[in-house]
Amino acid sequence: MKKLITTALLISFIGINFVPALAATTKQNSTKPKVFKSMIKKNKKQKSDAYKYDYVNMAWWENFNDPILTGYINKAITNNYDLKMASLAVEEYYQAARIQLSNELPVIGAGFSPNYTKMPNQSSFNWAFATPAYVNYELDIFLKNRNKTQASKKLYEASKFDERGAYIAIAGAVGTTYLNVVRLDKIIDIQQKIVSIRQDIYNLMLSSNREGLVSTSDTIKANKSLVAGQTELIEYKKQREKLMHALAVMIGESPENISELAVTSYDSLSFSGTIPSEISSDIIVQRPDYLKAETMVEKAGIDVKVARKEFLPTINLSGVALFNAKEFGSAWSTKGMLASLAAGAMLPIFTGGRRIANLKLKKTTYERILQDYYKTNLTALQEINDSLVTVKRDKEKLANTIEQENLEKADYKLQEKKYNQGVISRLDLIQFQENLLSIDKLLAQQNIECMVDYIGLYKAVGSKL
Repeated sequence: MKKLITTALLISFIGINFVPALAATTKQNSTKPKVFKSMIKKNKKQKSDAYKYDYVNMAWWENFNDPILTGYINKAITNNYDLKMASLAVEEYYQAARIQLSNELPVIGAGFSPNYTKMPNQSSFNWAFATPAYVNYELDIFLKNRNKTQASKKLYEASKFDERGAYIAIAGAVGTTYLNVVRLDKIIDIQQKIVSIRQDIYNLMLSSNREGLVSTSDTIKANKSLVAGQTELIEYKKQREKLMHALAVMIGESPENISELAVTSYDSLSFSGTIPSEISSDIIVQRPDYLKAETMVEKAGIDVKVARKEFLPTINLSGVALFNAKEFGSAWSTKGMLASLAAGAMLPIFTGGRRIANLKLKKTTYERILQDYYKTNLTALQEINDSLVTVKRDKEKLANTIEQENLEKADYKLQEKKYNQGVISRLDLIQFQENLLSIDKLLAQQNIECMVDYIGLYKAVGSKL
Protein backbone atom coordinates (compact mmCIF):
# COMPACT_ATOMS: atom_id res chain seq x y z
CA MET A 1 0.00 0.00 0.00
CA LYS A 2 2.83 2.43 0.87
CA LYS A 3 4.43 1.77 -2.51
CA LEU A 4 1.15 2.55 -4.23
CA ILE A 5 0.76 5.87 -2.39
CA THR A 6 4.37 6.77 -3.09
CA THR A 7 3.91 6.05 -6.78
CA ALA A 8 0.83 8.26 -6.93
CA LEU A 9 2.66 11.12 -5.24
CA LEU A 10 5.59 10.86 -7.62
CA ILE A 11 3.19 11.00 -10.57
CA SER A 12 1.62 14.14 -9.13
CA PHE A 13 5.06 15.64 -8.61
CA ILE A 14 5.98 15.08 -12.24
CA GLY A 15 2.83 16.88 -13.40
CA ILE A 16 3.43 20.00 -11.30
CA ASN A 17 5.75 22.90 -12.11
CA PHE A 18 7.44 23.98 -8.91
CA VAL A 19 8.45 27.57 -8.42
CA PRO A 20 10.76 28.65 -5.57
CA ALA A 21 8.71 30.17 -2.80
CA LEU A 22 11.10 33.05 -2.19
CA ALA A 23 12.59 35.44 -4.73
CA ALA A 24 15.00 38.21 -3.86
CA THR A 25 14.69 41.43 -5.85
CA THR A 26 16.70 44.59 -5.72
CA LYS A 27 15.56 47.97 -6.96
CA GLN A 28 18.09 49.84 -9.04
CA ASN A 29 17.72 53.54 -8.33
CA SER A 30 20.55 54.58 -10.61
CA THR A 31 21.43 54.12 -14.25
CA LYS A 32 25.14 54.07 -13.42
CA PRO A 33 26.73 51.08 -15.17
CA LYS A 34 27.92 48.25 -12.95
CA VAL A 35 31.44 46.91 -12.96
CA PHE A 36 31.84 43.19 -13.45
CA LYS A 37 34.35 42.48 -10.69
CA SER A 38 32.02 39.88 -9.28
CA MET A 39 28.50 39.47 -10.54
CA ILE A 40 27.73 37.00 -7.78
CA LYS A 41 28.30 39.55 -5.06
CA LYS A 42 25.71 42.23 -4.54
CA ASN A 43 26.57 45.35 -6.52
CA LYS A 44 26.67 48.61 -4.64
CA LYS A 45 24.12 51.15 -5.82
CA GLN A 46 25.61 54.00 -7.79
CA LYS A 47 23.81 57.24 -6.97
CA SER A 48 26.20 59.65 -8.67
CA ASP A 49 25.83 60.62 -12.30
CA ALA A 50 29.24 62.29 -12.39
CA TYR A 51 30.45 59.81 -15.00
CA LYS A 52 28.00 61.34 -17.51
CA TYR A 53 29.65 64.74 -17.11
CA ASP A 54 33.03 63.06 -17.56
CA TYR A 55 31.72 61.64 -20.83
CA VAL A 56 31.11 65.14 -22.27
CA ASN A 57 34.16 66.81 -20.64
CA MET A 58 32.31 69.75 -19.11
CA ALA A 59 35.60 71.59 -18.47
CA TRP A 60 36.04 71.98 -22.23
CA TRP A 61 32.61 73.58 -22.66
CA GLU A 62 33.58 76.22 -20.10
CA ASN A 63 35.97 77.61 -22.75
CA PHE A 64 32.99 79.26 -24.47
CA ASN A 65 32.53 81.44 -21.36
CA ASP A 66 28.76 81.17 -21.72
CA PRO A 67 26.80 79.91 -18.70
CA ILE A 68 23.66 79.64 -20.84
CA LEU A 69 25.37 77.14 -23.15
CA THR A 70 26.79 75.05 -20.30
CA GLY A 71 23.36 75.16 -18.68
CA TYR A 72 21.81 73.65 -21.80
CA ILE A 73 24.50 70.94 -21.86
CA ASN A 74 23.60 70.11 -18.25
CA LYS A 75 19.91 69.96 -19.10
CA ALA A 76 20.58 67.66 -22.02
CA ILE A 77 22.58 65.29 -19.82
CA THR A 78 19.71 65.16 -17.36
CA ASN A 79 16.63 65.34 -19.60
CA ASN A 80 17.47 64.19 -23.13
CA TYR A 81 15.42 61.11 -23.97
CA ASP A 82 17.96 59.63 -26.36
CA LEU A 83 20.50 59.67 -23.55
CA LYS A 84 18.04 58.11 -21.15
CA MET A 85 17.44 55.31 -23.65
CA ALA A 86 21.20 54.85 -24.08
CA SER A 87 21.62 54.46 -20.32
CA LEU A 88 18.68 52.05 -20.14
CA ALA A 89 20.23 50.00 -22.95
CA VAL A 90 23.33 49.62 -20.76
CA GLU A 91 21.12 48.33 -17.95
CA GLU A 92 19.49 45.88 -20.36
CA TYR A 93 22.83 44.43 -21.38
CA TYR A 94 23.88 44.25 -17.75
CA GLN A 95 20.81 42.22 -16.83
CA ALA A 96 21.29 40.01 -19.91
CA ALA A 97 24.80 39.25 -18.66
CA ARG A 98 23.39 38.34 -15.26
CA ILE A 99 20.91 35.99 -16.93
CA GLN A 100 23.75 34.31 -18.80
CA LEU A 101 25.73 34.03 -15.56
CA SER A 102 22.85 32.07 -14.03
CA ASN A 103 23.60 29.26 -16.49
CA GLU A 104 26.87 28.69 -14.63
CA LEU A 105 25.07 28.16 -11.34
CA PRO A 106 22.97 25.21 -10.14
CA VAL A 107 19.18 25.32 -10.47
CA ILE A 108 17.35 24.45 -7.25
CA GLY A 109 13.60 24.10 -6.81
CA ALA A 110 11.19 22.93 -4.14
CA GLY A 111 7.46 22.60 -3.71
CA PHE A 112 4.65 21.22 -1.58
CA SER A 113 1.95 18.79 -2.81
CA PRO A 114 -0.96 17.85 -0.53
CA ASN A 115 -3.17 14.99 -1.78
CA TYR A 116 -6.61 13.84 -0.64
CA THR A 117 -6.81 10.40 -2.23
CA LYS A 118 -9.00 7.32 -2.21
CA MET A 119 -6.94 4.25 -3.08
CA PRO A 120 -8.28 1.02 -4.59
CA ASN A 121 -9.82 -1.43 -2.08
CA GLN A 122 -10.17 1.42 0.42
CA SER A 123 -13.52 2.69 1.66
CA SER A 124 -12.39 6.21 2.68
CA PHE A 125 -10.26 9.12 1.51
CA ASN A 126 -6.90 9.77 3.18
CA TRP A 127 -4.58 12.75 3.27
CA ALA A 128 -1.01 12.46 2.06
CA PHE A 129 1.66 15.16 1.93
CA ALA A 130 4.64 15.26 -0.39
CA THR A 131 7.46 17.80 -0.44
CA PRO A 132 9.57 17.37 -3.57
CA ALA A 133 12.89 19.15 -4.18
CA TYR A 134 15.30 19.00 -7.07
CA VAL A 135 18.70 20.33 -8.11
CA ASN A 136 20.33 20.38 -11.51
CA TYR A 137 23.84 21.53 -12.37
CA GLU A 138 25.73 21.46 -15.64
CA LEU A 139 29.39 20.72 -14.98
CA ASP A 140 31.21 23.38 -17.00
CA ILE A 141 34.34 21.29 -17.42
CA PHE A 142 35.11 22.76 -20.84
CA LEU A 143 34.21 26.34 -19.74
CA LYS A 144 31.59 26.71 -22.46
CA ASN A 145 29.13 28.53 -20.17
CA ARG A 146 31.97 30.65 -18.80
CA ASN A 147 32.83 31.73 -22.35
CA LYS A 148 29.19 32.56 -23.03
CA THR A 149 29.16 34.75 -19.92
CA GLN A 150 32.36 36.47 -21.07
CA ALA A 151 30.77 37.14 -24.46
CA SER A 152 27.71 38.61 -22.75
CA LYS A 153 29.96 40.84 -20.65
CA LYS A 154 31.62 42.11 -23.82
CA LEU A 155 28.22 43.17 -25.16
CA TYR A 156 27.65 44.99 -21.89
CA GLU A 157 31.01 46.77 -22.19
CA ALA A 158 30.21 47.71 -25.80
CA SER A 159 26.88 49.20 -24.69
CA LYS A 160 28.76 51.48 -22.29
CA PHE A 161 30.87 52.78 -25.17
CA ASP A 162 27.65 53.36 -27.13
CA GLU A 163 26.33 55.31 -24.15
CA ARG A 164 29.45 57.47 -24.01
CA GLY A 165 29.27 58.10 -27.76
CA ALA A 166 25.62 59.14 -27.42
CA TYR A 167 26.46 61.66 -24.69
CA ILE A 168 29.27 63.17 -26.75
CA ALA A 169 27.05 63.36 -29.85
CA ILE A 170 24.16 65.04 -27.99
CA ALA A 171 26.48 67.52 -26.27
CA GLY A 172 28.00 68.40 -29.64
CA ALA A 173 24.55 68.74 -31.22
CA VAL A 174 23.36 71.04 -28.42
CA GLY A 175 26.48 73.20 -28.76
CA THR A 176 26.27 73.37 -32.55
CA THR A 177 22.56 74.18 -32.55
CA TYR A 178 22.96 76.85 -29.89
CA LEU A 179 25.86 78.56 -31.70
CA ASN A 180 23.90 78.57 -34.95
CA VAL A 181 21.02 80.26 -33.14
CA VAL A 182 23.46 82.91 -31.89
CA ARG A 183 24.73 83.29 -35.45
CA LEU A 184 21.22 83.70 -36.83
CA ASP A 185 20.34 86.29 -34.19
CA LYS A 186 23.30 88.37 -35.37
CA ILE A 187 22.56 87.79 -39.05
CA ILE A 188 18.87 88.63 -38.60
CA ASP A 189 19.86 91.90 -36.93
CA ILE A 190 22.21 92.75 -39.80
CA GLN A 191 19.68 91.66 -42.43
CA GLN A 192 17.05 93.92 -40.93
CA LYS A 193 19.45 96.84 -41.36
CA ILE A 194 20.14 95.76 -44.94
CA VAL A 195 16.40 95.62 -45.68
CA SER A 196 16.00 99.08 -44.17
CA ILE A 197 18.79 100.41 -46.37
CA ARG A 198 17.30 98.78 -49.46
CA GLN A 199 13.96 100.35 -48.58
CA ASP A 200 15.67 103.76 -48.45
CA ILE A 201 17.39 103.04 -51.79
CA TYR A 202 14.09 102.06 -53.39
CA ASN A 203 12.35 105.16 -52.04
CA LEU A 204 15.14 107.38 -53.40
CA MET A 205 15.08 105.59 -56.75
CA LEU A 206 11.31 105.92 -56.93
CA SER A 207 11.48 109.68 -56.24
CA SER A 208 14.27 110.15 -58.78
CA ASN A 209 12.32 108.16 -61.36
CA ARG A 210 9.34 110.44 -60.93
CA GLU A 211 11.61 113.39 -61.59
CA GLY A 212 13.12 111.65 -64.61
CA LEU A 213 16.59 111.31 -63.07
CA VAL A 214 16.77 107.50 -63.13
CA SER A 215 15.23 104.94 -65.42
CA THR A 216 12.27 102.75 -64.61
CA SER A 217 14.52 99.71 -65.11
CA ASP A 218 16.85 100.84 -62.30
CA THR A 219 13.85 101.45 -60.06
CA ILE A 220 12.54 97.96 -60.69
CA LYS A 221 15.96 96.51 -59.91
CA ALA A 222 15.98 98.35 -56.57
CA ASN A 223 12.52 96.99 -55.81
CA LYS A 224 13.62 93.46 -56.67
CA SER A 225 16.61 93.83 -54.39
CA LEU A 226 14.32 94.97 -51.57
CA VAL A 227 11.97 92.02 -52.00
CA ALA A 228 14.92 89.60 -52.15
CA GLY A 229 16.27 91.03 -48.90
CA GLN A 230 12.89 90.68 -47.21
CA THR A 231 12.59 87.07 -48.41
CA GLU A 232 16.09 86.32 -47.09
CA LEU A 233 15.13 87.79 -43.73
CA ILE A 234 12.07 85.55 -43.54
CA GLU A 235 14.24 82.51 -44.35
CA TYR A 236 16.67 83.38 -41.53
CA LYS A 237 13.79 83.69 -39.08
CA LYS A 238 12.41 80.33 -40.18
CA GLN A 239 15.79 78.67 -39.70
CA ARG A 240 16.09 80.17 -36.24
CA GLU A 241 12.69 78.91 -35.11
CA LYS A 242 13.44 75.41 -36.38
CA LEU A 243 16.80 75.38 -34.59
CA MET A 244 15.14 76.55 -31.38
CA HIS A 245 12.62 73.70 -31.70
CA ALA A 246 15.49 71.23 -32.09
CA LEU A 247 17.34 72.73 -29.13
CA ALA A 248 14.24 72.47 -26.95
CA VAL A 249 13.79 68.79 -27.76
CA MET A 250 17.47 68.04 -27.10
CA ILE A 251 17.27 69.51 -23.60
CA GLY A 252 13.96 67.79 -22.87
CA GLU A 253 11.72 70.85 -23.24
CA SER A 254 8.58 71.32 -25.31
CA PRO A 255 9.11 73.19 -28.61
CA GLU A 256 6.13 75.33 -27.62
CA ASN A 257 8.29 76.91 -24.90
CA ILE A 258 11.07 78.27 -27.11
CA SER A 259 10.20 81.83 -26.12
CA GLU A 260 11.40 80.96 -22.61
CA LEU A 261 14.81 79.73 -23.79
CA ALA A 262 17.56 82.30 -23.35
CA VAL A 263 20.33 82.84 -25.90
CA THR A 264 23.43 84.94 -25.40
CA SER A 265 24.31 87.76 -27.79
CA TYR A 266 26.85 87.24 -30.54
CA ASP A 267 29.06 90.10 -29.34
CA SER A 268 29.43 88.59 -25.84
CA LEU A 269 30.38 85.14 -27.13
CA SER A 270 34.06 84.22 -27.10
CA PHE A 271 36.12 81.03 -27.09
CA SER A 272 39.18 81.08 -24.84
CA GLY A 273 40.32 77.48 -25.23
CA THR A 274 43.48 76.34 -26.98
CA ILE A 275 42.98 74.34 -30.16
CA PRO A 276 46.02 72.15 -30.93
CA SER A 277 47.57 72.36 -34.39
CA GLU A 278 48.21 68.61 -34.39
CA ILE A 279 46.93 65.62 -32.46
CA SER A 280 48.71 62.34 -31.72
CA SER A 281 47.26 59.28 -33.43
CA ASP A 282 47.16 57.65 -29.98
CA ILE A 283 44.06 59.74 -29.27
CA ILE A 284 42.11 57.29 -31.40
CA VAL A 285 42.11 54.71 -28.61
CA GLN A 286 40.00 57.12 -26.53
CA ARG A 287 37.16 57.29 -29.07
CA PRO A 288 34.09 55.30 -28.01
CA ASP A 289 33.54 53.84 -31.48
CA TYR A 290 37.11 52.52 -31.58
CA LEU A 291 36.79 51.02 -28.09
CA LYS A 292 33.49 49.41 -29.04
CA ALA A 293 34.94 47.95 -32.25
CA GLU A 294 37.85 46.52 -30.25
CA THR A 295 35.46 45.00 -27.72
CA MET A 296 33.31 43.46 -30.43
CA VAL A 297 36.39 41.78 -31.93
CA GLU A 298 37.10 40.24 -28.53
CA LYS A 299 33.47 39.13 -28.24
CA ALA A 300 33.54 37.57 -31.72
CA GLY A 301 36.68 35.64 -30.76
CA ILE A 302 34.92 34.24 -27.71
CA ASP A 303 31.94 33.23 -29.89
CA VAL A 304 34.30 31.15 -32.04
CA LYS A 305 35.54 29.36 -28.90
CA VAL A 306 31.96 28.61 -27.86
CA ALA A 307 31.17 27.26 -31.33
CA ARG A 308 34.14 24.87 -31.10
CA LYS A 309 33.04 23.67 -27.69
CA GLU A 310 29.61 22.78 -29.04
CA PHE A 311 31.31 19.62 -30.38
CA LEU A 312 32.08 18.51 -26.80
CA PRO A 313 29.67 16.58 -24.54
CA THR A 314 27.40 18.24 -21.99
CA ILE A 315 27.69 16.77 -18.48
CA ASN A 316 24.88 17.26 -15.96
CA LEU A 317 24.40 16.41 -12.32
CA SER A 318 20.84 16.13 -11.04
CA GLY A 319 19.26 15.21 -7.76
CA VAL A 320 15.68 14.68 -6.59
CA ALA A 321 14.36 14.32 -3.05
CA LEU A 322 10.76 13.55 -2.03
CA PHE A 323 9.46 13.74 1.53
CA ASN A 324 6.25 11.67 1.78
CA ALA A 325 3.98 11.40 4.81
CA LYS A 326 0.36 10.68 5.73
CA GLU A 327 0.35 13.38 8.39
CA PHE A 328 1.35 17.03 7.96
CA GLY A 329 3.44 17.03 11.12
CA SER A 330 5.78 14.35 9.81
CA ALA A 331 5.94 15.66 6.22
CA TRP A 332 9.68 16.36 6.41
CA SER A 333 10.85 13.29 8.34
CA THR A 334 13.52 11.10 6.81
CA LYS A 335 11.35 8.07 7.38
CA GLY A 336 9.25 8.83 4.29
CA MET A 337 12.08 10.26 2.19
CA LEU A 338 12.98 9.17 -1.33
CA ALA A 339 16.17 10.58 -2.91
CA SER A 340 18.25 10.08 -6.00
CA LEU A 341 21.45 11.53 -7.46
CA ALA A 342 22.39 11.03 -11.07
CA ALA A 343 24.98 12.16 -13.58
CA GLY A 344 24.82 12.04 -17.35
CA ALA A 345 26.78 13.05 -20.42
CA MET A 346 25.12 13.94 -23.69
CA LEU A 347 26.85 14.33 -27.04
CA PRO A 348 24.85 15.03 -30.20
CA ILE A 349 26.05 12.65 -32.89
CA PHE A 350 24.12 13.90 -35.90
CA THR A 351 22.67 17.41 -36.17
CA GLY A 352 22.49 17.78 -39.94
CA GLY A 353 25.72 19.82 -40.07
CA ARG A 354 24.39 22.53 -37.75
CA ARG A 355 27.45 22.64 -35.48
CA ILE A 356 29.90 22.74 -38.40
CA ALA A 357 27.91 25.49 -40.09
CA ASN A 358 27.67 27.40 -36.81
CA LEU A 359 31.46 27.25 -36.36
CA LYS A 360 32.02 28.52 -39.90
CA LEU A 361 29.44 31.25 -39.31
CA LYS A 362 31.19 32.45 -36.15
CA LYS A 363 34.56 32.46 -37.90
CA THR A 364 33.14 34.48 -40.78
CA THR A 365 31.48 36.88 -38.34
CA TYR A 366 34.80 37.30 -36.56
CA GLU A 367 36.53 38.20 -39.83
CA ARG A 368 33.80 40.70 -40.70
CA ILE A 369 33.99 42.37 -37.30
CA LEU A 370 37.78 42.44 -37.54
CA GLN A 371 37.55 44.25 -40.88
CA ASP A 372 35.08 46.71 -39.32
CA TYR A 373 37.65 47.31 -36.57
CA TYR A 374 40.31 48.15 -39.16
CA LYS A 375 37.88 50.44 -40.96
CA THR A 376 36.95 52.18 -37.71
CA ASN A 377 40.65 52.84 -37.10
CA LEU A 378 41.10 54.47 -40.50
CA THR A 379 37.81 56.37 -40.28
CA ALA A 380 38.86 57.79 -36.92
CA LEU A 381 42.14 59.00 -38.41
CA GLN A 382 40.27 60.57 -41.30
CA GLU A 383 37.77 62.37 -39.07
CA ILE A 384 40.48 63.78 -36.83
CA ASN A 385 42.56 64.98 -39.77
CA ASP A 386 39.50 66.40 -41.52
CA SER A 387 38.57 68.30 -38.36
CA LEU A 388 42.09 69.69 -37.99
CA VAL A 389 42.15 70.81 -41.64
CA THR A 390 38.71 72.40 -41.32
CA VAL A 391 39.74 74.31 -38.19
CA LYS A 392 42.94 75.52 -39.83
CA ARG A 393 41.43 76.61 -43.15
CA ASP A 394 38.35 78.22 -41.63
CA LYS A 395 40.57 80.25 -39.30
CA GLU A 396 42.52 81.42 -42.33
CA LYS A 397 39.27 82.41 -44.06
CA LEU A 398 38.16 84.26 -40.93
CA ALA A 399 41.45 86.18 -40.80
CA ASN A 400 41.01 87.25 -44.44
CA THR A 401 37.40 88.30 -43.82
CA ILE A 402 38.47 90.38 -40.82
CA GLU A 403 41.04 92.11 -43.03
CA GLN A 404 38.39 92.64 -45.71
CA GLU A 405 36.05 94.14 -43.11
CA ASN A 406 38.73 96.57 -41.97
CA LEU A 407 39.25 97.66 -45.56
CA GLU A 408 35.50 98.14 -46.05
CA LYS A 409 35.34 100.26 -42.90
CA ALA A 410 38.20 102.41 -44.12
CA ASP A 411 36.53 102.75 -47.53
CA TYR A 412 33.21 103.69 -45.93
CA LYS A 413 34.87 106.45 -43.89
CA LEU A 414 36.33 107.89 -47.09
CA GLN A 415 32.91 107.79 -48.75
CA GLU A 416 31.43 109.49 -45.71
CA LYS A 417 33.91 112.33 -46.12
CA LYS A 418 33.02 112.60 -49.80
CA TYR A 419 29.34 112.74 -48.92
CA ASN A 420 29.92 115.44 -46.33
CA GLN A 421 31.86 117.37 -48.97
CA GLY A 422 29.01 116.95 -51.45
CA VAL A 423 31.08 114.85 -53.87
CA ILE A 424 28.72 111.83 -53.78
CA SER A 425 24.98 111.50 -53.21
CA ARG A 426 23.23 109.92 -50.22
CA LEU A 427 22.21 107.06 -52.50
CA ASP A 428 25.88 106.28 -53.17
CA LEU A 429 26.70 106.45 -49.46
CA ILE A 430 24.02 104.05 -48.29
CA GLN A 431 25.03 101.61 -51.00
CA PHE A 432 28.53 101.55 -49.48
CA GLN A 433 26.89 101.09 -46.09
CA GLU A 434 25.08 97.99 -47.38
CA ASN A 435 28.39 96.58 -48.61
CA LEU A 436 29.83 97.01 -45.13
CA LEU A 437 26.84 95.26 -43.55
CA SER A 438 27.21 92.36 -45.99
CA ILE A 439 30.81 91.92 -44.85
CA ASP A 440 29.66 92.04 -41.21
CA LYS A 441 27.16 89.27 -41.96
CA LEU A 442 29.87 87.15 -43.58
CA LEU A 443 32.16 87.74 -40.62
CA ALA A 444 29.51 86.59 -38.13
CA GLN A 445 28.89 83.50 -40.27
CA GLN A 446 32.57 82.54 -40.41
CA ASN A 447 33.26 83.32 -36.76
CA ILE A 448 30.53 80.91 -35.63
CA GLU A 449 31.71 78.38 -38.22
CA CYS A 450 35.11 78.34 -36.51
CA MET A 451 33.49 77.66 -33.13
CA VAL A 452 31.41 74.87 -34.67
CA ASP A 453 34.66 73.49 -36.12
CA TYR A 454 36.05 73.30 -32.59
CA ILE A 455 33.02 71.23 -31.59
CA GLY A 456 33.65 68.97 -34.59
CA LEU A 457 37.21 68.39 -33.42
CA TYR A 458 35.91 67.80 -29.89
CA LYS A 459 33.66 65.02 -31.19
CA ALA A 460 36.37 63.58 -33.48
CA VAL A 461 38.73 63.00 -30.53
CA GLY A 462 36.02 61.58 -28.29
CA SER A 463 35.74 64.78 -26.17
CA LYS A 464 39.35 64.43 -24.99
CA LEU A 465 40.59 67.88 -25.96
